[in-house]
Amino acid sequence: MTKSHNKIELKAEMRTVLGGKVRQLRRSGYIPAVLYGKGQKAVNLQVGGKDFAKVLKEAGESTLIYVNVGKESYPTIIHDVSRDPVKDGIIHADFYKVNLSEKIKTEVPVVFIGESPAVKDFSGIFVRNINELEVEALPQNLPHEITIDISVLKNIGDQILVKDVDLGSDVHIEAEPESILALIQEPKSEEELQAELAEPSTSVEDVEVIEKKKEEEVPVEGEEPAPEA
Repeated sequence: MTKSHNKIELKAEMRTVLGGKVRQLRRSGYIPAVLYGKGQKAVNLQVGGKDFAKVLKEAGESTLIYVNVGKESYPTIIHDVSRDPVKDGIIHADFYKVNLSEKIKTEVPVVFIGESPAVKDFSGIFVRNINELEVEALPQNLPHEITIDISVLKNIGDQILVKDVDLGSDVHIEAEPESILALIQEPKSEEELQAELAEPSTSVEDVEVIEKKKEEEVPVEGEEPAPEA
């Protein structure tokens, strides 16, 4: 990985190893990947595992990355990352080629920083309503993350709304301006806390939805389907 003047680059190689044979590729320190996009024929690639991990940490799944394959350089964003369900290691990556002259929409993580006086001085409860915001911008203007300072929350009941977030004229947030991103609630009594702890965390409906999702999962390239119980 290289980065200069906010330009992130990742070296990749053409991949001929496909199917179940990619396991050996992973053992040798590479991650199988595919690059595709509008008007772009899918290209099978392999990238160094350590280099990709650095790029993922630096860029996330919203910042522009130039994938260099030989003499070709493709402007992309990381479209999807698959992980081993047991070891949590990265086992596959998708790169989506973008057009630098066309705006795209993507989810950007929201990071809250600072300290709220309402929490510190009045024992208020900080409530985060969202983890990500959808934004629209040219690929080169997409932010890695949206940072929100909660030091403006000084009193119980204070809120931070979408309209309070300024990302500049190049980035548009795809959400209602009055949507609440975070707020401060009144502190809860001991009785209220005990009542919440006594409530079951997972309903029968939740279990059924989870089981259905598992049944619909498709194995990643080179992985065997999970055996039936």
